[in-house]
Amino acid sequence: MPKAWVRERKKDHYYKKAKEEKYRSRATYKLFQAVKKYHFIENGNIVIDLGAAPGGWVQAARKIVGTKGFVLGVDLKSIEPFSEPNVRTIVGDITEEDTLEQILGFLPRKADAVISDASPNISGIWEVDHARQIDLAQQALKIALKTLKPSGNFFVKVFEGGMLNDFVEELKQHFEIVRIVKPKASRAKSSELFILGMHLIQTAC
Repeated sequence: MPKAWVRERKKDHYYKKAKEEKYRSRATYKLFQAVKKYHFIENGNIVIDLGAAPGGWVQAARKIVGTKGFVLGVDLKSIEPFSEPNVRTIVGDITEEDTLEQILGFLPRKADAVISDASPNISGIWEVDHARQIDLAQQALKIALKTLKPSGNFFVKVFEGGMLNDFVEELKQHFEIVRIVKPKASRAKSSELFILGMHLIQTAC
């Protein structure tokens, strides 16, 4: 990593805050801020976190759902275990059908919310990175549509770019409310955005 980037990160407010409050990632605050504004995760909810490593969003979700909820974290990388009995993590590729089967096997019931902070390996070629991020978001959406309860919610990371509008329109086919969200904890110069789909529309089988 470039030394300048490391120095900048260490001066970052949310990076320091996460260290002080013992969260695994500054990204924890992005989820806290979005949930505080839109209330798409509540106490007692079942939450699936895709692209969960190192576990910052799992920590945030667990704090919100409390002891009566359940959080399942999924990532290609192994995630350091959590001590809470209502948190589980699995190693899996969200682009593979086997991972969906694993997720379904762990859920006590259909999920109230699916959240995804998954990111591709950044190439530095903007069009490529944007396309890869949208593809990951679409894979997360596929899982959400198969695991969410009717009226469930979906929150997913995207990058700004030419494919974003089509993805937003796709979400509008499945959710009653769709919002583009930029939490305060997202760096201002970052092209990162989050799309929130609320109240999954129940379709006839």
